[in-house]
Amino acid sequence: MIRMPVFVALLLVAGIASAAEPFDDKFRQLEEVLPTPNTIRNAAGAPGHAYWQQRADYTIRARLDENKRTISATETITYHNNSPDTLSYLWVQLDQNIFKPDSDARMSATVASREAWAKARSDEDGMRFEGMRSILENPGFEGGFAIGAVKGADGKPLRHTINKTMMRIDLPQPMKPGARLSFDIDFSFNINDAKVQGGRTGYEKFDDKNDLFEIAHWFPRMAAYYDVYGWQHKQFLGAGEFTLEFGDYDVRLTVPADHIVASTGELQNPGEVLTATQRERLQKARTSSKPVIIVTQQEAEAAEKSRASGTRTWHYKARNVRDFAFASSRKFIWDAQGYKKGGTDTMAMSYYPKEGNPLWEKYSTQAIVHTIEQYNKYSLDYPYPAAISVNGPIGGMEYPMISFNGPRPTKDKKTGELTYSKRTKYGLIGVIIHEVGHNYFPMIVNSDERQWTWMDEGLNTFVQGLAQNAWEENYPQSRGEARTIVDYMRSRDQVPIMTNSESLLQFGNNAYAKPAAALNVLRETVLGRELFDFAFREYAQRWKFKRPTPSDFFRTMEDASGTDLDWFWRGWFYTTDAVDVSVDGITEYGVSTKNPEIEKAWKKARKDAEPVSVTTQRDKGTARRVDAHPELKDFYNEHDDFTVTNKDRNKYQEAVEGLEDWEKALLAQGKHLYLVDFSNIGGLVTPLVLEIELKSGKKTIERIPAEVWRYSSKRITKLIVTDEPLVGLTHDPYWETADIDNSNNAWPRKITPSRLELFKTDRTKDDLMKDFNTPLKTK
Repeated sequence: MIRMPVFVALLLVAGIASAAEPFDDKFRQLEEVLPTPNTIRNAAGAPGHAYWQQRADYTIRARLDENKRTISATETITYHNNSPDTLSYLWVQLDQNIFKPDSDARMSATVASREAWAKARSDEDGMRFEGMRSILENPGFEGGFAIGAVKGADGKPLRHTINKTMMRIDLPQPMKPGARLSFDIDFSFNINDAKVQGGRTGYEKFDDKNDLFEIAHWFPRMAAYYDVYGWQHKQFLGAGEFTLEFGDYDVRLTVPADHIVASTGELQNPGEVLTATQRERLQKARTSSKPVIIVTQQEAEAAEKSRASGTRTWHYKARNVRDFAFASSRKFIWDAQGYKKGGTDTMAMSYYPKEGNPLWEKYSTQAIVHTIEQYNKYSLDYPYPAAISVNGPIGGMEYPMISFNGPRPTKDKKTGELTYSKRTKYGLIGVIIHEVGHNYFPMIVNSDERQWTWMDEGLNTFVQGLAQNAWEENYPQSRGEARTIVDYMRSRDQVPIMTNSESLLQFGNNAYAKPAAALNVLRETVLGRELFDFAFREYAQRWKFKRPTPSDFFRTMEDASGTDLDWFWRGWFYTTDAVDVSVDGITEYGVSTKNPEIEKAWKKARKDAEPVSVTTQRDKGTARRVDAHPELKDFYNEHDDFTVTNKDRNKYQEAVEGLEDWEKALLAQGKHLYLVDFSNIGGLVTPLVLEIELKSGKKTIERIPAEVWRYSSKRITKLIVTDEPLVGLTHDPYWETADIDNSNNAWPRKITPSRLELFKTDRTKDDLMKDFNTPLKTK
């Protein structure tokens, strides 16, 4: 766009009303909503000088029984009470108990509506075979933890009470501030079929009789205890995910001897579980500029055809992580590539069965490296030694250093041809970026997912969009940009973003898409990239390896950008208001020059521009008496109200004699002034982004801050001054504000194009005789 100097001002227009409407201050501060700052979380949104958080270290010995599809294990948890509080009991998460038939998640499940259940509009929203199988088979699955001994370091039993997905351990002696306590838990559980029971973990069985295991939330884990909520022991219902304590892990995983294990952490015993060739390939991969195959497809296919009788133990250690997950299968192909830059020195690795190729070998590890490059730019340097993507039954789920991702090519059952759709390709790249990106939010910036899903999913989806834009031009974005959230913002079944994770009506839109779109609006339209990027990175740096709350994010963004954004958080995060700005009307004004030669000519042009009456049109050419008798014409037949007289000229001379030079120059400028009326129909205040089109065809963009609505959040009038006539004005020309109705954004109004589909009449429909006589197909 060509930028021209355009003056835009605010006019306060007084309206006449029988009674004043209550003033709705969209810019009132959030102090009434946000918690009061203190020494733990300060007013700038940073950890205060008294900030504290708990810690939990784990030593786990686990065995995977492939035939029985079970995990049995024992763990030692060392809990560090860094709080100023004395604790008489501890809470432990038992998230596997969500698979118990009587779990709250199962028992509280409902259908969306009777209509959605029985009257699906298409196969996309109808009940599928898989869905009905899950409904019928889930009650028969014996899921959940079987908790054995719970005992202290002295070997004595600890009294404990299981409350569904939580377990309280009563301490024989209160745990004082600064104390450390170790205790042991023996446990086992049946691994769920991920295709039947669903969830974020499970196994996948293949036609070749082999299984692939993706194992997560598989051990009793310490519940979070922190200053805002105390114990975070909300029941696990499925939507609200996890918030956990950081700690060190020492884990030994005993699996079938021919399995390859992908895991959180660093492998401690490669000489015991990897061949010399595999170790050599791994070393090469560390400095390679492209992925190196560690286990080839040929080697994986050979392993599929035979089963080892023994077992092998893989030993992993992880430092300063909040969780631990792993995957195990003899079907795994494995590739890796090192990445070292700045504070990051890691191995990007992918594990996938042959069913994932050719898609996975081409894109997975490349997508991991790309994610780290981009997320490092916008948040913090990736600190862990590994970043892993595993292909299995879980569509997309994240854990420290490892993620489970689902998309695969399809194989034609007749020809064996492998193909994949555009949606599958970009779905794979996108889900890997998203899940690997979760290492940053919330695996490092450790927000409380069980309380606020948007704090990890929304922020991560936003950065995912930035990373996808850096993958290739015109990457097919489904979330992030403002235009992608418009349909949701129009819908009725909404709750504010600031709603607990288990109470969201449209989970994907509310927790992922709307927060991401809001942050895009904040970055592109409200703050600008420089201010936003500095503030966002400051948030990540302040809160890495700590537990931020929404107020910490809001305050940090304001503090680091130097901008009052309370109106933004209030509108986008605390309400379901939408952006809908209407351009209601425009009136043109010119500054009178006082010169009668100019002013009367202007008035005459206005008169001449008026429509000619029908009577005058039809009388045109009619014989007139004065034409037949010209002697009847006089002075008034030659002059009219627009004739400039000497009196006019004398008056003008008298008027300008008392003016100073700058006042004379002002009269001669010939500016065009336009009063533009705007209505805020949607209720969500927004910056005005105005595309102003002039008579010459030149266009300019003027960006007016949202504070333009501060005195009236419903109606305002703007003054626009131009050097030449204005012929068109459009609000939000780039669809960057998520305005839900573009039809009222322009003056003059624009015609909306559409299409009418015509259909041929089907005269054979419901022809019973024809249907009866149709030849029966035989195999």
